Amino acid sequence: MASTSSETPSLSLSSSSSSIPGSNYDVFLSFRGEDTRHSFTDHLYEAFRLIGIEAFRDSEKLQLGQEIASELIQAIENSQYAIVVFSEKYADSRWCLDELAEIVECKKNKGLKVVPVFYHVDPSDVRKQTGPFEKAFDEHQKNDRIDREKIQKWKDAMREVGNLSGEHLLPHQR
Repeated sequence: MASTSSETPSLSLSSSSSSIPGSNYDVFLSFRGEDTRHSFTDHLYEAFRLIGIEAFRDSEKLQLGQEIASELIQAIENSQYAIVVFSEKYADSRWCLDELAEIVECKKNKGLKVVPVFYHVDPSDVRKQTGPFEKAFDEHQKNDRIDREKIQKWKDAMREVGNLSGEHLLPHQR
């Protein structure tokens, strides 16, 4: 456990009761698919399902033909918790970073509880945007189609969530 703050909420969830009015999901899972979809995130999702926790992950809940961005935003807004699985290529994805910024907005404005999982990455690399995260942001900075304010919003969101206490999973850790 990477203990950097005492803000880690307890994950004692029940799909039968929701503390956020209009909440459709207990948990929103934010993750980089190519890094964790067929390993850690699938196992986490299945464990939640088996104990009756309603979790949102994009591969299961997005309907064909629907606008992806708006459904993801709605799923974040309608969740009690967000679990952000930071992996090596998480920050490579503008999609993941947009999710992260929305998660932080909902944390501030709607009381969304956020739990980071540092999957095979150093929590300090997430907080300080060093290592693979620095490289990813350098690439985003080179892209003239990405607004600099948006990049700063992503960095601020990553720093904020990276500063929360969360789980630190190392390679081959059981």
